[in-house]
Parts: sequence; C-alpha cells; structure tokens
Amino acid sequence: MARRDQRRAAGIRLGSADGLLLGGAVVWNLVSLRAEALPVAYLDDSSVHEQMVRFATALWRAGHFPPTSWFPFLGEGSPQFLHYQSLPAMLAGLAGLVIGPDAAFRWSLYLLLSLWPVSVYLGGRLFGLGRLGAGCAAAMAPFLVSAIGIGYEQHAYVWTGFGVWTQLWASMTLPLAWGLSWRAIRQARGYLAAVAAVALTTALHYETGYLALVALLVLPLLAARPLVDRVGRAALVGGGALLAVAWVIVPLLAQRDWAASNEPLQGTGLVNGYGADKVLSGLVSGQLLDHGRLPVISALAAVGLARAIVRCRRHADSRALLALLALCLLLSFGRATFGSLVELLPGSADIFFRRFMMGVQLACLLLAGGGAAWCGRRAWTAVDRWAVRRGLGSPATTRSAIRVAPILAPAAMAAALTPAWLQLGADDRHNAEEIAAQRRADATGAMQLDRLIAVIKRDGDGRVYAGMPSNWGANFTVGAVPVFKYLESEDVDEVGYTLRTASLMTDPESHFNDHDPADYRLFAIRYLVVPTGYRPPIPAHPSMRAGAYSLWTTAISGYVQTGRIIGTYAANRSDLGTRGVALLRSGLASHGDYLRIAYDHAERGRRLPVGGDDGPPGTIVHERVDLPRGTATATVHLDKPGIIVLNASYDPGWRVSVDRRRRSTEMVAPALVATDVPAGTHTVSFRYTGYGGYPPLLALAAVTLLTIAAGERLARRTGTGAGQARHAEAIAEQ
Repeated sequence: MARRDQRRAAGIRLGSADGLLLGGAVVWNLVSLRAEALPVAYLDDSSVHEQMVRFATALWRAGHFPPTSWFPFLGEGSPQFLHYQSLPAMLAGLAGLVIGPDAAFRWSLYLLLSLWPVSVYLGGRLFGLGRLGAGCAAAMAPFLVSAIGIGYEQHAYVWTGFGVWTQLWASMTLPLAWGLSWRAIRQARGYLAAVAAVALTTALHYETGYLALVALLVLPLLAARPLVDRVGRAALVGGGALLAVAWVIVPLLAQRDWAASNEPLQGTGLVNGYGADKVLSGLVSGQLLDHGRLPVISALAAVGLARAIVRCRRHADSRALLALLALCLLLSFGRATFGSLVELLPGSADIFFRRFMMGVQLACLLLAGGGAAWCGRRAWTAVDRWAVRRGLGSPATTRSAIRVAPILAPAAMAAALTPAWLQLGADDRHNAEEIAAQRRADATGAMQLDRLIAVIKRDGDGRVYAGMPSNWGANFTVGAVPVFKYLESEDVDEVGYTLRTASLMTDPESHFNDHDPADYRLFAIRYLVVPTGYRPPIPAHPSMRAGAYSLWTTAISGYVQTGRIIGTYAANRSDLGTRGVALLRSGLASHGDYLRIAYDHAERGRRLPVGGDDGPPGTIVHERVDLPRGTATATVHLDKPGIIVLNASYDPGWRVSVDRRRRSTEMVAPALVATDVPAGTHTVSFRYTGYGGYPPLLALAAVTLLTIAAGERLARRTGTGAGQARHAEAIAEQ
C-alpha cells in the first residue's frame, strides 16, 4: 500500500472514532449525573419549573390549554404560561400524564443534560467539522465551566446549581437550528427542518431563540453567490419560523405591558451584560470555558479559531463559525458596552444580555472540535513520519496502527481532558452527596412540615408567609432548602419567594415588610410558618407545632376585601415596585383605603393622600375562591359605594360580574384587580379568561409547516433549487 493511501486510510479510521467519543461523553453524563433522576426537594429555580410541570399536567388532564390559565402560586398569581417560556413545562406535563409530573421533570432534566453531546455532534457535522471534529466537540461538551456558571455547563442545571431548566431544553435545539439554517441557506434544502428547529428553539427559551433568529441575519453573507438567493433562503427560514412560533410571540408582545420588568435586577450585570472587557478577558484567560482548571478546551478553541481564520477565504463553514462567534460576543457585551444602542434590538428591555455568553460557549465548542481534530491528525502524521525515519513503518505495523486509530483518538482526548473530568467528577460527586443529604432531610424534617401544610390546604382562606430570601427566611430550611422554596414543591400559595414570575405584583412583593400588619392585608396572608420558638413579627395566634416548625394564624381571612378609592397615582411595568414602597409603608390598606393606578401615565411625584379612620366600607359575607381554576366569588355587603378587591395580580384577562352583570376591572395599588360596587348586598364574581387568540395562531403554525413541507416535496420532484445551489457552492469554493 502506498504511503499516501495508508495516510488516507488512517484519516478515515480516525474519523470513525466519533462513535466512541460521542458515546463516551453520553455515558459519562449518564453515570456521573444519575443522582439528578432521584426525587428530592429543589434548592434552585427547579422548584418553580417542577411546579409548572405539575400544574401543566393538571391542566392537560382537565382539558385546559396551559397558556390561557392562571398560575396562582407565586407573585400573587400571573398568566405564567403566557409570559414565560412554558413549552418545556407543557411537554413535560404531557409526559406527566403517563409517568407523573415530578418524575417527568426529573427525567427530562437528567436525560437532556446527559444527551446534550448528541446535539453538539449533529451541529458539528452540519458545520462541516467531519466525524472526528464533531466527535471531539461532543466529547468536550460535558466539561464546559465558566466563572458565571449559567451557560452551557452542568452548574447551570444541576441540584447545587441554578436550575435554568428551560435553557437546557433549548440547548438541545440551538446547535441544530444553527446547522440546519446554514444548510438551508447554502444548499437550498432542508427548509422544513430549519424552520422547525428555529421555531422550536424560540418557543423553548427566549434568549436562545434570539440567537437562532439573529444568526439568520449574518449567515446569508457568508455562503456562495448570488447574495439575493441566500438572503431569500434566510428570509424563508426566518419568516417561516416566526409564523410557526407566532402562537408564542404574538401573545407575548400583545400582553407585554402587563409583565413586570424585574426592577431589583435592572442596572446589574445580570440584565445589562458584563461588557466587552470582562467577556473578552474571560474568554482569553479561560474563565469562560475552563474556570478553575487548566484551560484545555480554551486552548483547543484557540487552535480551532486560528485554523478557521486561515481557512475562511475558501471555506464557508469556517466563515460561518467565526461569524457566529463574533455575533454572540457582540450580543453578550450588552448594554454595559453599547448603552442605549441596544434599544434598537427588538425586546431589549426584557433581555438578560449575560445569557448570550451561552452562544459564545457553543461557537467556541464547535471551533474547539475542529481544533482538536486538526491536532489529532497532525499528531498522527508526525508519529507516522517519525516511524518511517526510524525504520518502524513496515506495512504490518502501519496496518496495525490504522486498526487501533479509532481507540487511540478517544484515549488521547480523555488524556487531554484529564483536568476537566477530574474537576467535573469531583463536582458531580459533591452534587450527589448534597442530593442524598437533602433526601434524608425530606424524609425527616419535611414530614413535620407536611403536617402544617396539610392544615393550611384544608382550611385555606389566604396565603402563607415563611420568610424571604432577604431576611430570616433564607436560613429557615428543610435540610438545605429554604421553607419558602419547599412550600413551592407542595403547591402552596405563598408570599416571599420573590422575583420568580412576571406578575405585576412581583416587584411590590420584594418590598413586603413582615412587621407591618397592613402589608399582610394587601397580600392576603393568613398563615405564618416560622421556626419553633420564634414569635411572629405581628400579632398572630399559634395554631400548630410540628418539631422545628410552627404554624401561626393572622386575623386576615380570605382573598377578597372591601375598600374605597381615596386617590390615584401613575405607574407602569418598570416602576410598580418602587412606586409602591410608599403605599406599603403608609398603612392605608389597614383602613380599607386604596389608590387607583393610572397605568402607563407620565404623571409622577404626587404625595399619597391621607386615609380615613373609619375602616372598610363593608364586609365579606362569604367567599369561595379557587385561584388554580382562576375563579373567585364573594357575597359582600357595603354600607356605601366602594370597591371589591381580589388579592391577585392585575391582568386584563380578569373578568368580573356584579349580580351577574358584567363590570369593568381596574388596577389598584400596588397592582391588584378590583371593581366598583354600589352600596348594598351583592354577589361579585371574578374569572380569569386569559388570552383568546391562540386557536388562529396555532392554525397559522400548522399551515406554515405544511406549506413548507409541500413546497419542499414539489422542489424534490422537479429537481430544482437544491442541485443548483450545491453546484454554485462548489464553484465558489474551488
């Protein structure tokens, strides 16, 4: 066999190592992360995601569409499935019909995290990395570690991490969305797959969907001529994806004014990004890919970057990866670098710019795969030449070496990643130990707390308060989990687990003062769960004690209150929290005095009026509230005209009737739903109806996908489009 043929054979055999590289990464995850599949109370945002899955399962079972429903458990309720990226919870909720919602959540977390290297591998193949390059990228995928810990890395998802579960779903689709879009633009084929991948990514996670969509603005500039054709293909993919995901985007935009802007985080790096200097220094120093260890992946990404730069004039795939890296870097710099210029970006007011560093990580990972493959082939060639010079390159020896090449490549990659798997192995063992400790706590302390929760659910008539992240609640725990988070795992309507939804009440709630009795009335808090031996900060009656946990009951009863309007002030979604501080400190609510909110008006700075001392204008005779179903009915008696307030976050989806006659709703401070009622005895009914435009939008998505599928089938039959595009691409790269 000629030496050139032997080297070609060796290259082919090296490429066949991709199965071992990919399989090794997946098996590593399945073994190392197996504790994630165990039932446990969650320490991070997974508690909210798991609750959404439970709620979605209940809604599917009852025949309701989750985005039209009222999610009552956090922030005094909200249409959470409309404002938040809820498709993961809806899909897991469907699985929950079969295996149970909590199991569906746990197994989705475990399997998606374990199988992410598969998506990276497929994305690498679509970008022309070859089998070896894509396999190397997949092998490195589990081992990303950044200083911020919220990108495409285990810490973003595991029990001891942040629990950004919806991002995990979209991490599976973004490599495919990029790769399939690139193939459609270059080769004029696979439009349906590209549209579906981009639309699915957008529906699963908004910031990730942003990366999928903006890529369509730069990829057409990087393929072969003619430009008009490439732009048209990108427009087809982008337009088709937007139509297919309109059922998510249109309600989100239409209801945007009724979603909070998370005031406490405004102006921080979490929202504005960390700026070009920090992001670039983190990338160069290895803190974005290899935090806390030798920068192995960063070094391979640097090799891949240099290789792509050298090849970019003649290789469109290299240009595409370089452009995606540059695009994600620019987006991750955010408002911290570009200031008010970011307002030109659609939806910039609701974007967390630091999240775009996940796109930087993905682009670097693909470049690192190419760099690792290049190093592997160069090392093989160098060893082969050394063997020839030493007279060791006999045909038999060469054939044996070629046969073991698929084993040597994964072994070499494992050796190179030694700092990474040692670090991650230790982290995963620590994560498993913490889960085991929490499971022991769930089996002991949680049993005590569950006795109190059973009483709360039996008696109802109000919300529960068990502290907040900003006070004693942070150290009042079941094992390592704060009680206010544990209540979430038991579907308890509570106050204190703040800033977890887009409800208009979530920002005012962050200013709740647990020493002010008036605030308990505003937030309809009937129960306090406190450490045994700790006296509540307001007058309350001891109801029950179970080990380390005690239940106290306040004088507040029910979710419906009577009151009167004594003034008006202006506020909007960006300042409801800060504008509401003065109201919360005023004590007006204790006398039944409320302020009407002139929503989105420019008027600011007026002092609060002085309330009266004669108490509420009437009484609640009887109420029947079922907020999980979005209903509340009360019989009320007013001595004089006033308002009836439902202690739920305001949203235009609420409908109200008085004595079966439709009445208009209004927002009263801090952001509650209310209606005017004349004097006398009346039956007042509140019902949440939600956004009503889903059926035509879902039909539009179906028609869009069917039309693209039919168009592709017709193009294949006539033999036009794809063949011409591939021919033009080949000529351009010669």
